[in-house]
Amino acid sequence: MLPHENTTRLISLDMELACRPKLRGINGPRNLSSAGGLQPKQLPTQPMDRISWLMLISLSILWGGSFFFTEIALVDLPPLTLVLCRVSIATMVLWWVVLLRDIAIPRDPKFWVGVAVMGGLNNLIPFCLIVWSQTQITSSLAAILNATTPLFTLLIAHIATDSEKLTLRKTIGVLIGFGGVIVIFGLPTSGNTMGLLAPGAVLLAAFSYGCAGVFGRRFATTPPILTAAGMTSASSLMLLPLSIIVDQPWHLPVPTTSTILAVLGFATLSTALAYILYFAILKRAGASNLLLVTFLIPVSAILLGVGFLGEVLLAQHMIGMAVIGFGLLVIDGRILSRPKPAQPVTPTK
Repeated sequence: MLPHENTTRLISLDMELACRPKLRGINGPRNLSSAGGLQPKQLPTQPMDRISWLMLISLSILWGGSFFFTEIALVDLPPLTLVLCRVSIATMVLWWVVLLRDIAIPRDPKFWVGVAVMGGLNNLIPFCLIVWSQTQITSSLAAILNATTPLFTLLIAHIATDSEKLTLRKTIGVLIGFGGVIVIFGLPTSGNTMGLLAPGAVLLAAFSYGCAGVFGRRFATTPPILTAAGMTSASSLMLLPLSIIVDQPWHLPVPTTSTILAVLGFATLSTALAYILYFAILKRAGASNLLLVTFLIPVSAILLGVGFLGEVLLAQHMIGMAVIGFGLLVIDGRILSRPKPAQPVTPTK
C-alpha cells in the first residue's frame, strides 16, 4: 500500500503479529498494512466493539489512502524522492512521539543494525517498488496485490522458523490466495511478460514485507513506536543518496499544492498516524481481529481510486480480489477450521 502501506501493513497468523504500514502500503497500510515487520508479543483476542470497528475502518482508510496519495503525488515527484519525503517526514513525527512518551533510546549497536535491516525490508524496498509500480498500474490494483503479503509471510516463516510451520489449512489458504493472483493476470506467456513487470514489483514488495515480518520478531520486547521510528530513520538515510543520484531533485519543478498536501497526508496520516493507530488496535482488539484490516485496505483503496481518480477495475480484478480474500480467511481459521470440542460442564449444587 503503499501499503503500501498496506500497509500497510504483515501478520503472523498464529504466533505473533507482524506490523507494515502498505504505504498500503501504504500504502500503505496498509498493512497492515500496509505496516509489516514489527512483531509485538501476542495479545489475546478481544471482542470487537463499536470503537474497535471504528478504529479498524479508520486504519484501513489511512493505509488504503496511501495508494491514493501516491497516485496524486506522482504527478510531480519521481518515486525515490516521493518515498524519501514519506519516510523522512514520518520519522520526525514518530521521534516526536517517542520523546513525548519518554521512551529510552537504546545504545546497543545491534539494535541499530537490526532496525537498518528492517528499514530496508519494510520501508526502502517495498515502498520504492510499490510507488514505481503505480506509475504503470492503478492504485486499486496495487492495493489488491499488496493484500498477498500474509501469504508470503507464511511461506517465509515456514522456511525460516521452527515454530510457524504450514498446516494443511494454511497451505490450502496460501494456494487459494495465489490462485487469486492467477485469476487477475492469467498464466504468464511470452506475449505479456512486459505487462507483468509492475504487478510483479508489487508482489516482490509483498515478499519483502514477509521477510520483514519474520526478521522483525527479534524486536518483540522493544516498544513498537521506537522500532518504527528507527526503521523510518534508517530508510531515510539510505534513500537520501539514492534520491540525489537518480532523481536529482533540485532539477524538479516546484510541486503543486495538491502534491504537497498528498505528501503530507502520505507521511503523517498513512505512515506515522497509521503506526500509532495500529498498535492501539492491537492492544484493544488483539491480533486476530486486526487481521481484518487486510481485507478492508483494498476496499478503501478501490473506493478512493474509482471515486476520485476515475480508475477502472476489470471483472477479473474483482474476482481475483475475492479469491485472495477467501484464501486469507481460510488461513485465519475463520473458514475451514476445526470446531473446538465442547467443554464439559461441571454441575453445581
